[in-house]
Amino acid sequence: MSVIEDLLTGGRDRRVYSAAAWSVGGPAGPLERGWTGTRSWDGPALDGDESWDLASVTKPIVGLAVMALAERGALTLDDTVGAHLPGWRGGDKAELTVRQLLTHTSGIPGQVPLYREHSTRAALLDAIRLLPPTAAPGTRVQYSSQGFIVLGLIAAAAAGRPLDELVDELVCAPLGMRHTVFRPGPGLRARAVATEDCPWRGRTVVGEVHDENAVVLGGVGGHAGLFSTLADMERLGAALTDGGRGILRPATLALMASAHTDRLTLRRALAWQGRDPAGSPAGTVFGPDSYGHTGFVGTSLWIDPAAARYAVLLTNRVHPSRDGDGITPLRRSFHDAAAVLPG
Repeated sequence: MSVIEDLLTGGRDRRVYSAAAWSVGGPAGPLERGWTGTRSWDGPALDGDESWDLASVTKPIVGLAVMALAERGALTLDDTVGAHLPGWRGGDKAELTVRQLLTHTSGIPGQVPLYREHSTRAALLDAIRLLPPTAAPGTRVQYSSQGFIVLGLIAAAAAGRPLDELVDELVCAPLGMRHTVFRPGPGLRARAVATEDCPWRGRTVVGEVHDENAVVLGGVGGHAGLFSTLADMERLGAALTDGGRGILRPATLALMASAHTDRLTLRRALAWQGRDPAGSPAGTVFGPDSYGHTGFVGTSLWIDPAAARYAVLLTNRVHPSRDGDGITPLRRSFHDAAAVLPG
């Protein structure tokens, strides 16, 4: 049993999650991959072909589509919200830029459970439009799913087509990620790993987005909603370690992955998280210029461009409950082990 397999099997034994899948590799593909556990605590064993809720790992994938639009001239990083969303003109978010949304420096508060009082897509989007800012633009890194919901609206408006079609056209299809979708159909839902026994919905969530705000939005949002498989995430990891092959020019990916907020408290790239000096989910061994993203349900993708290495971790740490923080030290240990894997 490898170090990584032992680590992740131990996570299931400690009931951090019922299921985990992982892959570590580079431009040529995986060096090590595997899976352990069951789709739910009383469900079938994993076979490696499962569909996983990516949660906030959706954000950088949407970010890749935004950067592809920028390459094509459909938008720029300094475009404002009001330039693409006429209904937002005249409000306190009209002059926010695409760059500020991508770096979580817009001042739009995040982690707001708008779904509790706004049960329709139109009502929830209007609530975001009216959310009072909690920081002046560009002055503070403040993680904001609501900001990425706005970013998804801008991308769709700039392209003139729905966000799910856009992400498929610009990211998934070029890389052959055929099973990475918003709103999975019956076949993918039948292979989905369970997430939370959701108090709001009154049932265990399987094959439906876990994020409640995304549910109200219809399952498609700039912040959450994508489902994927281990093999598809390997395709994405390989492309990113190869300079963005198939989706972005190397210079565009380098701009996207570089730190844009070092004068502030947290290191953020464009839609990606940089490796902070302390407390990074990437652990302590991945290089200082590495970047990635985590998802609330227990997913992550991390890239070290200097080492040309990716690390994919997929778990359902919210099953059956979101309580518990065992994923935090386990994720760091996983990335430390991935960084030193021979290859």
